[in-house]
Amino acid sequence: MTIVDKKTSFERFCRTEKDAKVKERMLLVLNVVYYGRIASQVARTLHKSKGWASQWLKRYREKGLDGLKDRPKGGRHPKIPKQVEYRIRKTLKESNTGWSTKQVEELIIHESGIRYHHNYALSPNSNYLAGI
Repeated sequence: MTIVDKKTSFERFCRTEKDAKVKERMLLVLNVVYYGRIASQVARTLHKSKGWASQWLKRYREKGLDGLKDRPKGGRHPKIPKQVEYRIRKTLKESNTGWSTKQVEELIIHESGIRYHHNYALSPNSNYLAGI
């Protein structure tokens, strides 16, 4: 595969990428690797640091396109069984009223008997109630 073919293929992948963060990283690679632009200037155009650009270019060189995707996050798995989680999600979705953090915490305790601190269960980094 020639460099032109690789560039064309990369551009196609870039256009179809749905994740905005990955697409931004792909634009960096496209401009630096395939168009020969200077990494620090491309980073500035994207409102990112030189370090950010270096990190993602290195990951691309080491792992290719997969290197531009976020790595899975670690952490403890939820203690609540899937069936109970489903019931909680269903209750929250079917309700016509808004839920306070305290009310969701009480619902979790009522349905599962497990106490989560509301900062954990409803934090932006928690996967427990993601997608509700």
